[in-house]
Amino acid sequence: MNSLSVKEKDSAYVAHTYGRFNLEITSGKGSLCYDENGKEYIDLGTGIAVNTFGFCDEQWVKAVTKQASAFQHTSNLYYHKPGADLAEMLCEKTGMKKVFFSNSGAEANECAIKVARKYGELNKGEGCTKILTLRNSFHGRTLTTLAATGQDTFHKDFLPLTEGFDYVEAGNIEELNEKASQKDVCAIMFEVVQGEGGVLPLSWEFVKEIEKVSKKYDLLMICDEVQIGNGRSGKLYGYMNFDITPDVVSTAKGLAGGLPLGATLLGEKVENIFNPGMHGSTFGANPVAAAGALSILSRLDDTLLEDVKKKSDYIVKELNGAEGIKSVSGMGLMLGIETEKPAKEVVNALLEKGVIVLTAKTKVRLLPALNIPFELLEKAVALIKECVK
Repeated sequence: MNSLSVKEKDSAYVAHTYGRFNLEITSGKGSLCYDENGKEYIDLGTGIAVNTFGFCDEQWVKAVTKQASAFQHTSNLYYHKPGADLAEMLCEKTGMKKVFFSNSGAEANECAIKVARKYGELNKGEGCTKILTLRNSFHGRTLTTLAATGQDTFHKDFLPLTEGFDYVEAGNIEELNEKASQKDVCAIMFEVVQGEGGVLPLSWEFVKEIEKVSKKYDLLMICDEVQIGNGRSGKLYGYMNFDITPDVVSTAKGLAGGLPLGATLLGEKVENIFNPGMHGSTFGANPVAAAGALSILSRLDDTLLEDVKKKSDYIVKELNGAEGIKSVSGMGLMLGIETEKPAKEVVNALLEKGVIVLTAKTKVRLLPALNIPFELLEKAVALIKECVK
């Protein structure tokens, strides 16, 4: 091995797909982490909504270490308890009927798309495979989930994309009804908060209209809960804030608290849509990742979710209308801040002060650990107010 620094090695050997910030994280605990020089940071990014309970949560570490010491992988040709227990817990907490496990949000959405196409052909006729998504949405980076993503900026470098998608403007009820009535449409897929699109919640009225047209035209209602799910909204899943019952739910990111795991939850309409061999995943429901997810999911109770709402209310109250801030949007502990300064300038200023935040389009994005101590949150919010001026 040569004597290059981590940053030099990264530049030399890692594909240039990321515009990294000038930070090398070497360790962390809870909502604090440290760089190679020992500088401390308050983490309000959680690996883009992945580290649900922060770095190295003790219960999570114990659960994954115990499983890794027993066996780390089996493949889905055999049974194992962590995967079965996790599927049971997800179904019991949501009322869904079956779960398919994968490795990521994009894969969870790919599965949802397969479900929708199969449902359309079986129940509405050959060729009924088109899926409506929303403009400004984001559903993943595979060719098919890029096609599902309603943002041209993600399309332009990889044309031609997978066919079979059409887009509706979020909030446009007339356009939704017009496109949902088309005979080749089988499903509507949406995020209740558009994360990569700028942390923008859908309105109650529009979500209820999606529910209405889905029932009217026998369309599957697919909720993409990759980022807003697993407690981040103040409910277990974001759709629960809108009093709807989806047919399919996709999730990932924070589900396993720092390990790669995706899940596609299937409701009554589609619980038996798959037969053996129709879909699969080598690593899906990996026992170590499933053990981590069981540790996370078992602790997302009403007390913690109420605490998420209180922390959200505090952040919004402190930042809304503060000097240098135009607006605050989002839900729970998934918030976007429109600042007068460019967002990346604010991010870099906060890194200097020891606070890690993210961006979403023109906004500063906050995705703190759900259990971030209040004193750390207060300190971070005060530094945000200082850096946006």
